[in-house]
Amino acid sequence: MRALLLGLLAACWFAPTCAAPVANKVVGYYIAWARDARNFSPEKIDASKLTHINYAFANIVDGKVVLGYPDVDAKNFEGLRALKKTNPKLKLLVSVGGWAWSKHFSDVALADASRTVFADSVVVYMQKYQLDGVDIDWEFPVGGGDPGNSARPEDKRNFTLLLQAVRKALDAAGKKAKQQYLLTIASNPGPDYLRNTELGEVAKAVDWINVMGYDYHGPWGKRAGPLAPLWADAKDDTQTATSGRFVAAGIEGHIKAGVPLNKIVLGVPFYGYVWKGCPDAMHGQYQTCAGAGKGTWEEGSLEYADIVANYLSQPGFTRYWNDATKTPWLYNPESGIYITYDDPESMGHKLDYVVKQKLGGVMIWELTTDRERALLAPIARKLLH
Repeated sequence: MRALLLGLLAACWFAPTCAAPVANKVVGYYIAWARDARNFSPEKIDASKLTHINYAFANIVDGKVVLGYPDVDAKNFEGLRALKKTNPKLKLLVSVGGWAWSKHFSDVALADASRTVFADSVVVYMQKYQLDGVDIDWEFPVGGGDPGNSARPEDKRNFTLLLQAVRKALDAAGKKAKQQYLLTIASNPGPDYLRNTELGEVAKAVDWINVMGYDYHGPWGKRAGPLAPLWADAKDDTQTATSGRFVAAGIEGHIKAGVPLNKIVLGVPFYGYVWKGCPDAMHGQYQTCAGAGKGTWEEGSLEYADIVANYLSQPGFTRYWNDATKTPWLYNPESGIYITYDDPESMGHKLDYVVKQKLGGVMIWELTTDRERALLAPIARKLLH
């Protein structure tokens, strides 16, 4: 029996038709403005290491989904569709909203009529650009996010109803097209988001939830700390019994809210944050700094490729490791520059966590910042092979 089993396994290893199905998702966001502003067109994406690409972002105008970047969207969709020709299992979704364009979600979700108009526009948009699904990125229902967002207490229930309306429209359209259209959301791991949504009900309407496991510390505040701590650190005084300010707590919150494990996709950062003027205590970590440092494209934010090329091996910078949070950081005591980021070591701990918890996979924000694929490659090796 053992010899027969080994023989069958060997046959499968060498026969493409016997390959095991992909059990995990690797979802990568591609930002529309990367084509011109960052010299990173869709053709530069290594789609062989991905299962899904979320195109960011579409906007909402008059209650309907519309192009967010009309000057480049058509070219970008053409490039993304070209990736599918050599990667036929790849799925393409459009992400609607995001930080800047969540302003009108509360209005769209308010009534049955407005929800229907929005859902129908999702189908029109998706079919026009030959996409496989939609990702709803409402930041944040009920309250929070950009100060200009519309928000109501009713958002908690209406978010669920909106997703149900979109699900119904996608299923009807998919039946006619003989295709299964995907519906996903991006969620926040914080306790406020958990209180302001019906995640258990939401999970029934969506295919999965991309949990944004990052931005726990950032240069919008002057206190330096880990961008994406997997676990809590007693030295971080922003941590309390109820704060949930670490990745595992956010995932546990989703599980307790009723989200099935296979519908939880952990979001990981392919970027870092930088502060300047951080005192030389604890090598800069958890110190009050002077503000955001110089970024790659904008103040305070660094591409991972930039961190590796211009900081990691530079004189004066030392890499440190936080064994509590399982995250690295860089610090230069002379300049007071502190950089928090994820690298292959910290990503390995997150991947082990995803596998051990039997989660649905990993989501990446965002693909253009890892130009050498130093982070994408180990994710693909761990989850897809």
